[in-house]
Amino acid sequence: MTMPAELFPWAPGREGYYGDFGGAFVPEMLHETLAELRAAFDNARRDPAFWKSYVEVMSTYAGRPTPVTYCDNLTRRFGGARIYVKREDLNHTGAHKANNVMGQGLLVQRMGKPRVIAETGAGQHGVATATMAARLGLACTIYMGEEDIARQRPNVFWMEQLGADVVAVTDGTRTLKDAINACLRDWAESMADTHYVLGTVCGPHPFPQMVTYFQSIIGHEARTQMLDATGELPRRVYACVGGGSNASGVFAGFLDDLSVELVGVEAGGKGIDSGKHTARLAGGKGRPGVAQGYKSVFLQNEEGLMQDTYSVAAGLDYIGIGPMLADLHQRGRVRFESATDSEVVEALRLTMRSEGLIPALESAHAFVAAFREAPSLSSADAVLVNQSGRGDKDIFTVADALGDEGWKDFIRRKAASYER
Repeated sequence: MTMPAELFPWAPGREGYYGDFGGAFVPEMLHETLAELRAAFDNARRDPAFWKSYVEVMSTYAGRPTPVTYCDNLTRRFGGARIYVKREDLNHTGAHKANNVMGQGLLVQRMGKPRVIAETGAGQHGVATATMAARLGLACTIYMGEEDIARQRPNVFWMEQLGADVVAVTDGTRTLKDAINACLRDWAESMADTHYVLGTVCGPHPFPQMVTYFQSIIGHEARTQMLDATGELPRRVYACVGGGSNASGVFAGFLDDLSVELVGVEAGGKGIDSGKHTARLAGGKGRPGVAQGYKSVFLQNEEGLMQDTYSVAAGLDYIGIGPMLADLHQRGRVRFESATDSEVVEALRLTMRSEGLIPALESAHAFVAAFREAPSLSSADAVLVNQSGRGDKDIFTVADALGDEGWKDFIRRKAASYER
């Protein structure tokens, strides 16, 4: 695979901005560290050997390219468009997160720093970072909200077994945004020997550009695979959106193909009108603002105070959205929809029973929108859903949502055995 072209051109004179969004709003003490990171990243991406080494690592270690799977049973069930799935669940560590993490790990080696830190919500980014640190011999600390630790205990177990120090964040809502705040505090105190492996396309410049650069491998693969499989580009591409890393990655392969509609799907939670959701753009509830080092659209009130967020999927439970995606939405290039918890659980159940695929709760949001819209399209059309991760991490949440009595009984018996 050749090196990707410049994905999102900068507005003249406004480095780090995508239209009205982006920038780097950080304490003075972090400016020099960010400048160092920008220089290292610019140097790396101009070096053809770096991209070649990245693709080789992802091929020999992470299992890329991940396949595109045609879903014959779901296609017949819904009628209309043919449904294809990009299988990031088959990437090493079970999600798209390894793409960005291994890329940043190679960059850390070039910078010569011995320690990495990361935030995580659903836990997949934390597992991927701990995996990368183990492989490259780096010290690793993972910050995770206490609420997310309770929801994603299996991933916490694997992070610790991989050698990472997992720190529970008890501030605020004890979810992803609070984990990011904790990481920024750590980085401000340890920047001389530590790299912050930010997991999504948010934060100060150059993180949105850098994470998209590594995640773009999804979209470049998928574009070629869809042409090989169907002889044409898909009519629509669907991806779930928390901060937006998997969406930015898969969309990057199709940005210049204006015949391909790009659809981001946010967490509708209990419903947009309930106040328990994370729909910043689809719900029209987000407002432009500055937080956590960048300008974008956040769930905040008129005074600029960040509001509580909610989603059944820990990885989508975040107040802001990547500045690139905010700009693409503003320009009309990406359409945003939302999916409620109940729709997500039903889509997950249907996908498992129909195709034997087990998408993560995050990914299942994208399936909801595809299922909703496929019947209105022609059988001559194809749609692509990015399955950003696998659902085994969600077993506790899903079993509870499905009311699985056998699982509940197993948990009760297991807990009782530990008490004896």
